[in-house]
Amino acid sequence: MKTDIGFGAQSRAVYAENPFASRGRLYPEPESPTRTPFQRDRDRIIHSSAFRRLKHKTQVFVYHEGDHFRTRLTHTIEVSQIARSLARALRLDEDLAECLALSHDLGHTPFGHEGEDVMHECMAPFGGFDHNAQSLRVVTHLEQRYAEFDGLNLAWETLEGLVKHNGPLVDESGAPLGKFKGGQLPFAIRDYAVKQDLLLHTWPGAEAQAAAIADDIAYDAHDLDDGLRAGLFAIEDMREVPYLAQILTEVDRKYPRLEEGRRIHEIVRRSITKMVEDVIAEGMQNISALDPHSAQDIRLAGHCLVKFSDEMASAEREVKRFLFARVYRHEDVLAVRKLVAQVVRDLFDKFQKDPGQMPEPWNIGLVELSDNDVARRVCDYIAGMTDRYAIEEHRRLFDDTPDLG
Repeated sequence: MKTDIGFGAQSRAVYAENPFASRGRLYPEPESPTRTPFQRDRDRIIHSSAFRRLKHKTQVFVYHEGDHFRTRLTHTIEVSQIARSLARALRLDEDLAECLALSHDLGHTPFGHEGEDVMHECMAPFGGFDHNAQSLRVVTHLEQRYAEFDGLNLAWETLEGLVKHNGPLVDESGAPLGKFKGGQLPFAIRDYAVKQDLLLHTWPGAEAQAAAIADDIAYDAHDLDDGLRAGLFAIEDMREVPYLAQILTEVDRKYPRLEEGRRIHEIVRRSITKMVEDVIAEGMQNISALDPHSAQDIRLAGHCLVKFSDEMASAEREVKRFLFARVYRHEDVLAVRKLVAQVVRDLFDKFQKDPGQMPEPWNIGLVELSDNDVARRVCDYIAGMTDRYAIEEHRRLFDDTPDLG
């Protein structure tokens, strides 16, 4: 009988996901003699085409604007580091937390949130678009590399954590919750739910909760970093936010003549540290109060356990408000967003009207597809594009491609 000796079993708590008690894969496979199921999932994600494309998909700034700004790939790696740190401190399965961090942005369109907004608008008549649901579609269908199945055939716990890392998607009766309330779940989630039950009505395991909060921590800190280095706001502007003002005062008191680049880094690293330590303390307290004896106890708790304290949650909301006003709504960013929105919209309209313009294999078997299926294929094709490739495709098809440089 296989044991988990040598795989970190000593450090995992009873409420952590146990890879050797996994609910398995949709398509059964022999176990690896050298890797746990979650380690194997991590490796499959890293070697996927969708993961490589993250290098040329952007967060806020489009690809031409500088080599030092975050891309989806660098952001994903940073989320992964924070998720592992949280998992280690809370005695969770680090490999599963890493899997979920590495896969959480695989479904993002080119051009960051602007691309997603436009794709949702274009797909509105066909069920809309959601990047989290698209991530599930990528790992269960669009990655076509293996001889015996489509997708990556990831473990149940990885898929469950990926699709609902922000909380339950439906109530116990199956009615959609959150942003889907009053409507229906995205196509990719509904389509996969027929094949495998991911318990969409419960909270995910603690590893998924750790990956979700790690995303928030990384996003806030690194958009501050990129925004400062891009000159969208000045360091002193951060004093508008008490949480950031406190950090800035700490840095200036300890290093009164620090050069700007190092000063920025000190602010960012201290923000990450404060948020991580807060989540660890809050998570330990919440887990202790629940006294769970299994990962299922975490799912059935009815609320998130790995989260910010109330005080830090309030501070983090203030940071997001600051970033929204100073970065995401900055006139320079909005000007570029308007241009890239037109690129995505043009591509969708062109391919929907003439799907044969898509390259192989996307243009194969189109006559057999309904209008909905054609729109879904166009959506899959565009969503998988990098920023650079989207621009190249627009130049191939149109004479008025915007100059983003």
